[in-house]
Amino acid sequence: MTTAGHRTAVALLVPLFAGAVVAVVLGVYGSLHTPTGVAVNVAGFSSPQSVKAWLATVVVVLAIVQLLSALSLYGKLGATPAWMGAVHRWSGRIAFLVSIPVALHCLYALGFQSFDTRVLLHSLLGCFFYGVFVAKMLLLRKDGAPGWALPVLGGLVFTGLVGLWLSASLWFFTQSGLTF
Repeated sequence: MTTAGHRTAVALLVPLFAGAVVAVVLGVYGSLHTPTGVAVNVAGFSSPQSVKAWLATVVVVLAIVQLLSALSLYGKLGATPAWMGAVHRWSGRIAFLVSIPVALHCLYALGFQSFDTRVLLHSLLGCFFYGVFVAKMLLLRKDGAPGWALPVLGGLVFTGLVGLWLSASLWFFTQSGLTF
């Protein structure tokens, strides 16, 4: 392997390995931890599940901003305004911060569960999402990474998030309505 090829492999493998470790650790902890039933509750909401569903919806909306701003930054939507980079960075930061109580509720209150297909898929997607998120964040500043890697990992983060939202928040809203 050439020196450039070796740098490219390391630039990809280190973040991917770290992401895989995060995903596995979350899954193992979630399956070994005894769920508490409640971790996050906010005044004004009818239940912790309602808080989780609405916060996850905010994260998905911010992820759509992330997707559109990334497409703009990559020149896929025409001219890119100078402020688009800041929109992309800040929408991502806020989405991550809003996702933390959701993830803590899922992990601490519910754990990794597999009592039906939807719940198993949701548990797997949660581990996948945070694993690929870590890989993407580590790849951001990696010299030598191929140009396609960041958009692919970003797409996987977005796909994982949408899958999480569909398997929990949308399910909750169809069962309970759009109540707070």
